[in-house]
Parts: sequence; structure tokens; C-alpha cells
Amino acid sequence: MPVVYLGLGSNTSPEVNLQLGVRELAERFALKARSSVYRNQALGFEGDDFLNAVVCVETAMSPGDVCLELEKIHKLAGRQREKDPMVSRTLDIDLLLYDRLIIDAPPVRVPRADVLEYSFVLGPLAEIAPDYVHPQSGKTISWHWAHFDRDSHPLTRDNLIL
Repeated sequence: MPVVYLGLGSNTSPEVNLQLGVRELAERFALKARSSVYRNQALGFEGDDFLNAVVCVETAMSPGDVCLELEKIHKLAGRQREKDPMVSRTLDIDLLLYDRLIIDAPPVRVPRADVLEYSFVLGPLAEIAPDYVHPQSGKTISWHWAHFDRDSHPLTRDNLIL
């Protein structure tokens, strides 16, 4: 079965919403691994700190069907889609990686660019999938994390357990 990595984030009741997200993911997919939870400042707007994590699931669903399930979970958390993506969120679950596929057919884009751009995605991903080879760069996630400018996006581990 395909291995899928999903990024979760919230800065509105994050403890409640991240737990809801993981619980719903476990009902829909075979949950294989989950990272620690990390805290970081909101980027691109003024807002409360975000809590973020990455999970690994296995599923026979297509990437498009995975995205449809993620939208159902967003609705359960009361997420409202805004025109401006730089706003506080009850819950944001992103499809980061789907096996070794490269897809650029909106609305599905994998690997998601966020994987290599933000510490709150790359750090938790490196924790649970250090040897995963990024399908575009050909380098491992641990290599990318070792070469990432962590001072540009500081993270702190949170004590929330998902």
C-alpha cells in the first residue's frame, strides 16, 4: 500500500484540534507513525503560535481521494476557507508526500513545496522519515534537515502527545 506523509497544524485550540485530526486520520487510514508536536510562531501574519506535527499513513486511496478525506476532517474541526491563506486555523492537514510520486495537477501537488521550505514540516518529517528520499531532490529528508537554516524558522518541542 502507498505510504503517505501528512502535515498537521493549528493555532486555534491547537491541542483539541490536532488530537481531533489524528483521531480522524486513524479512523480513515492505517496510521503508521506520528512525530512529536512542535511549536512555532505564525509566519506571514500576526497570530498565536502554531502547533505542528507530521504523521505517516498507509492507504489504497488515490492522492485526490486522500485530499477529499482531509477536507472532511477540516470541516469537522470547523475550518473556514479564507481567500487569504495567511490566517489562523482551527486545523490544517496537508498532503506532503505520496509514495515517491510527483504530481502537479491541481488541486493535488506532491511533493508539497512546504516539505523543504519550513522547519515545522521538515523537522517533524525528519523525525519519522529520516531515510525517505525526496522524489525531486534525490536526497534524504535527514540530509535536507541537516542543511536547513533552522534559525530562520525556530521550533520548540511541545509536550502534547498525539
